[in-house]
Amino acid sequence: MNNSQQYKDKKAFFEKIITLYGRNVVIEVLQDDSIEVHKLHLATSNKPDGAIKEIMQLAKKRNIEVTYHEKNALSRISKNAKQDQGVAIDIVAQSYQSANEIKNLKNYKLIALDGIQNPQNLGMIIRSCAAGNVDGIILPKKNSAKISPLVIKASAGTLFKIPIYFCNSLEDVLGELDANIYALSLEAKNSLYDLTPAKKSIFVLGNESEGVSPEVQKLCNDSLIIPMNRGVESLNVAVTASLIAFMRS
Repeated sequence: MNNSQQYKDKKAFFEKIITLYGRNVVIEVLQDDSIEVHKLHLATSNKPDGAIKEIMQLAKKRNIEVTYHEKNALSRISKNAKQDQGVAIDIVAQSYQSANEIKNLKNYKLIALDGIQNPQNLGMIIRSCAAGNVDGIILPKKNSAKISPLVIKASAGTLFKIPIYFCNSLEDVLGELDANIYALSLEAKNSLYDLTPAKKSIFVLGNESEGVSPEVQKLCNDSLIIPMNRGVESLNVAVTASLIAFMRS
């Protein structure tokens, strides 16, 4: 294997790494043998008792590599100094993959998220998509909620059950795909319920308060609205995702 291929393989591997933090979260991860763990990170300031003792025992039982860091260094790994509790863990999420992989799919129904900020919304969207008739979620790294303990909790353990395609921004991806792209919008004229989805369909859900951004809207083939009764103006974005996930194919 040449150096170029080694670099590509290494890069592809580390793109699947998700870092979580917090003592209870790490214990839950270590107790779940179905979750592949790359490495455990501990602050040198931790006292080896209580939850830390249990974490160390679980890591030893699973033969997981443990590295120790000064508190500041550990916080740079967790990216959440206030809530990491001196513990972080790198997990390998095989379902977390580059959006470039979408081009290899023959038929699909995807949900793309444009500026979703609330971790609980993201987790509930993942749960609905995993339960429903959706083949994956496109999640930008830019201006979006990150995979975190709050997201995992809201997803109720479904995070690793559906492909999540990451990209820097939706603009980088949507224009490159041969698919029918629909933006959910309160100003749309066509109803979601009248749609017969194409073999390759992407539904774009926008920011909780501002909706789909103008830049992404330009890349969509059409806009769709969910008709409301009794003067209700809109639905939570996670509820909207649920309706799309369980609509007819």
